[in-house]
Amino acid sequence: MKIAFYGSSLLSSYWNGAATYYRGILKALAAHGYEITFYEPDAFDRQQHRDIDPPEWARSVVYPASEEGLRAVLAEAGQADIVVKANGVGVYDRELLEGVLAQSRPDALRLYWDVDAAATLDEMRADASHPVLRVLPELDMVLTYGGGPPVVEAYEGFGAARCIPVYNALDPDTHHPVPRDERFAADLGLLANRLPDREARIEEFFLRPAGQLPGSRFLLGGNGWHDKFMPSNVDPIGHVGTGAHNAFNCTPRAVLNVARDSMAEIGFSPATRVFEAAGAAACLITDAWEGIELFLKPDEEVLVARDGQDVADHLQGLTEEQARRIGEAARERVLREHTYTLRGEQVHRIFQQHRERAREVA
Repeated sequence: MKIAFYGSSLLSSYWNGAATYYRGILKALAAHGYEITFYEPDAFDRQQHRDIDPPEWARSVVYPASEEGLRAVLAEAGQADIVVKANGVGVYDRELLEGVLAQSRPDALRLYWDVDAAATLDEMRADASHPVLRVLPELDMVLTYGGGPPVVEAYEGFGAARCIPVYNALDPDTHHPVPRDERFAADLGLLANRLPDREARIEEFFLRPAGQLPGSRFLLGGNGWHDKFMPSNVDPIGHVGTGAHNAFNCTPRAVLNVARDSMAEIGFSPATRVFEAAGAAACLITDAWEGIELFLKPDEEVLVARDGQDVADHLQGLTEEQARRIGEAARERVLREHTYTLRGEQVHRIFQQHRERAREVA
């Protein structure tokens, strides 16, 4: 079966946190025999910051971020058995969504894959003419990478035929333990781009404990922080490519995950960073959000912080031996229950069940 997937970028994680998720899910689906084409626009300097070459398990099409380029890739939607429009492409999102529905075959499975469901739902509540809200009756299903019961109930309340969470996970081939790299030596490391709906939480969970622990080193990787005032013991190192993520996760005594506002509020939304860190056997400290125990067990496989004071307390009481024990337990858990191989099997079953129902109706 052929899948046409229209998303932000498969080849670059630059300002594109969904890249790891797309790669893991689509690689796993290719193993089930799907022929996948991923369409991504040449935008936001992502092609100048590629961190993988076009993979053997998917055909990669990079198109000009123009109306002509848009028309060219939309014309290929009719060749696919499954057509996917992901949110957050960043250019021509409305036109892509409407176009893939117009160009796809009547018998094709048509779905919207939302990697930021909490934000999308907030937008739909505020705008009755939102493009996703308008096309929900034409979609066969909505898949999300998080959100749990609150997101499912909200999407189906808006009229989605089905809404199914397909959570982030681990690809152990790409994220795994590696030797220490002294470039990333620190007591606490954080990978996070500077975003308006996360900055206040990073101030609380990262910069505040840094100010309380002047004798500790805090390492901040990610774009956009160059003009942010920080305590002197915080080292902002800019963009860290995916090829260096394992070393970044394996070297500090602990690494931090900070959810965006909307994700923290709705819960059940583990970021890719959670599984990347766990896969590297890092000791992870995460801000508190509902549903964490579905993925990692607090105090044994992850440390949970309600605020910056909790982060500081965890760091002050955390020995190297305890950190190693927590990291190893987290790795064992995600390898057992949260790999992209398992997520790919889940999505494959979803597609099979849809086709079976369609045949019964026919």
